[in-house]
Amino acid sequence: MAKITVNFEKCKGCALCTTACPKKIVEIQKEKRNRKGYFTAFCTDEGSCIGCAMCAMMCPDCAIIVEK
Repeated sequence: MAKITVNFEKCKGCALCTTACPKKIVEIQKEKRNRKGYFTAFCTDEGSCIGCAMCAMMCPDCAIIVEK
């Protein structure tokens, strides 16, 4: 099973990862901001992740790591 890890402080909430995910399981959370004031990305259902790493490839800040 694959696991998505988002570096909370690096993410700027640009949402490019949300559009790249073929399973539509990456979203921008609206509860907590990082130190720069951004809402960040998170995985809504890790069990559904297929480990394609499209989210990580789209991230301009290299804030996403996909582990298999």
